[in-house]
This record gives sequence, structure tokens and C-alpha cells, in this order.
Amino acid sequence: MEKDLSHLHDIRTEYIKAHLHEENVEKNPIEQFSNWFSEAIHAKVMEPNAMTLATTSASGQANARIVLLKYVDEKGFVFFTNYTSRKGEEIAENNKIALLFFWPELERQVRILGTVEKTSYQESEEYFHSRPIGSQLGALASHQSAKIESRTVIEENLDRLTEKFKDIEIPLPDYWGGYRLTPHYLEFWQGGAQRLHDRVVYEKRDSSWDIYRVSP
Repeated sequence: MEKDLSHLHDIRTEYIKAHLHEENVEKNPIEQFSNWFSEAIHAKVMEPNAMTLATTSASGQANARIVLLKYVDEKGFVFFTNYTSRKGEEIAENNKIALLFFWPELERQVRILGTVEKTSYQESEEYFHSRPIGSQLGALASHQSAKIESRTVIEENLDRLTEKFKDIEIPLPDYWGGYRLTPHYLEFWQGGAQRLHDRVVYEKRDSSWDIYRVSP
């Protein structure tokens, strides 16, 4: 089938749903994020907790992938993964990362910069055992980012582990757990007509947040 990419420059969407004013946002960015997240759920955004996680290796190579936010509180934004994966290796080399949420149904995105550290073992274990059994087994069956000969390798691992743990609790692997991003910069973006988007920034200054607008 012929693939025509010559008209990419003609693909345009006009954003007209709302405006964002710095005088109307919450004083705390976590509260502002929570408000927008609730609105994303109400708007039936597909997987509103899906976010792009951007990392950088020690050599300076940038990398990005989609992961899921599992909870957020005053301490920061938490997600879970395999610590020995590519993302885990890059976080170990450089703990300065970025998150990006895009909610097209609301013509919004949120960009978050900060530093990340592992959650406690207790937090990781509690979340691990809250997951469906299949997801717990999957964490053991797949050595994320490792090269394999075929999908059969994972399927055979899963069959073996399913039999092994059919009557006992599945232990939290020592290579799996959570990360918490502590933010120092958040940008709330609301799409605007004629590409004049609203961009309101929260930037950490000591123990308080500066709130200001930046040009689209």
C-alpha cells in the first residue's frame, strides 16, 4: 500500500475550547494538576494517567516512552517499573527526568521537570500486591529491555511461574519497584486559536512557587 507523507504540513487542529489565566489557577501546582486530572477523567480521556517519561543517559542520549502515573501527592508523582530496564539504567545515571501528559480531548498538556528517586520498599511491595495476579507474574516473567530470541521465551517463563506460584503469594522482585519525581517546574498548557496557546508555569523558589505566563 502506498504511503503518502507529503501532506504532513497540512495536518492542523484549531484549539478553541478554553483559556488559561494565571490569576485563576491554584497557588499549589499539585492542586492545579489534580483539578485538571479530575477534568480529564470526567471528559473520558483514554488512560488519563498515561504520560511520556523522558530520561537521558550518561552519554547525553535522550530517550522517551509512555508509562502510567499511579499516584500523586504533595511529595510528587509516582510510577512503577523494572529497575534494570533501559529507563531504570538511565535514571541511575541521571536522576533528572521529565514527564509529559497530553489530553487532546481537553486541548491540554502538562509538562513536569524534576528529580527522581526510588520509593520505599514498603510502598513498592504494597502497590505490587495490589496489581492483578497476571501483572505480578508478568513482572517476573519479563526481564524488561533484555534481548530475547522470540516471544516464546516470555510465554514459557510465564507458564513456569504460573505453576510455581499457583498456591502461594508472589514475592516482590528485588529489581522491580517505584520511582517518585519531585518537581521543581510544571507548565500547564491550554491550546489556543491561531496557535496563541496559554502557558502558565510554576517554578520552585526555595519553599514557594513562582507562577508566571510564558509566550506560546
